[in-house]
Amino acid sequence: MGAALQETDTNIGFKPLYAQVKDQLIRRLVDGTWQPGTNIPSEQELARQLNVSQGTVRKALDAMTAESLLVRHQGRGTFVAEPEDSRILFQFFRLTSDEHAEKETFPESRLLDWSEEKASAQETRSLSIADGAPVWRIERVRELGGRPVIAETITIPSATFPDFRELDEIPNNIYRLYSSRWGITIAKADERVKAILCEPRDSAALGCGVGTPLLLITRIARDLEGNPVELRSSRCLTSDQHYAVSLP
Repeated sequence: MGAALQETDTNIGFKPLYAQVKDQLIRRLVDGTWQPGTNIPSEQELARQLNVSQGTVRKALDAMTAESLLVRHQGRGTFVAEPEDSRILFQFFRLTSDEHAEKETFPESRLLDWSEEKASAQETRSLSIADGAPVWRIERVRELGGRPVIAETITIPSATFPDFRELDEIPNNIYRLYSSRWGITIAKADERVKAILCEPRDSAALGCGVGTPLLLITRIARDLEGNPVELRSSRCLTSDQHYAVSLP
């Protein structure tokens, strides 16, 4: 049973009722009450549990569905979204072929190295962790159509992902791994894009010369509560690719 909810005045900075309901429902995802793939209670039942109108619950569920946290199946009900390859990939992967811009292409990954190190100053700031805290750094190359197009460094806090060293392998879809093993759902990400020149460390991996123009995408991925859990640096060849995003 959720805590009592009260309608508030958005003009003075408080959350509207549906947003309070949404927060309580997201809490059920965070604490594991609702697992991925779970068929959640009906709008009517949730309204009864939270002592609000069915319309308020519907608005909260609509917002969560728009954020890909829930999935509606006609005739079956509403389910907690699972970290499926297609949903996670194309929600956060923005590089698209110039020739097949309308076709979603799944990138394959080739692992180069992974190790536990002390956090750098940038990692400390981006992940909101203590100076020198242990982090895992994952180096990999991502390919589209069999061609290397992205050299990628992923950094995650060791404390957030205990027993990471026990993994036998790191899968292509690492966001699915976060969800299935540690119950961490990537809900949103902040990205910054910048033009750079290829450095020697990426030249061999990408099969291009030092000084080749690259697109640097720096991403901070956040969990359901907005906590930063991953820093990702993607150095992208864009001779045959472009960065694509749809704005509301």
